[in-house]
Amino acid sequence: QVQLAESGGGSVQAGGSLRLSCAASGMTASSRYMGWLRQAPGKEREGVAAIRTDGSTIYADSVKGRFTISRDNAKNTLYLQMNDLKPEDTAMYYCAVSLWSPRTRELLQGSYNYWGQGTQVTVSS
Repeated sequence: QVQLAESGGGSVQAGGSLRLSCAASGMTASSRYMGWLRQAPGKEREGVAAIRTDGSTIYADSVKGRFTISRDNAKNTLYLQMNDLKPEDTAMYYCAVSLWSPRTRELLQGSYNYWGQGTQVTVSS
């Protein structure tokens, strides 16, 4: 059974940094497309970043140059390094895994089959 457990969220001031982690079990992280998505109150869930099985990455335009997705295969863990955080980054952040290879659709929530419980990120101005 696939399980994903996020951690690392918190409250920071604008310009600060956080690193989110997602520990995966019941699957091999390197063999699946994985992603980070977020949902702010009153808004739809949106893709932030994703990493493919070949290690290539894709980012939403709103976070390019500020966020970095990475994967530690030995620890079976996915990360999201977030720098220069802005108030509009405030949201619940979810880790997700796809059972197929949704190339060109990596930032769509419908591409993912399993989700973590989420971790809250709050950025104050």
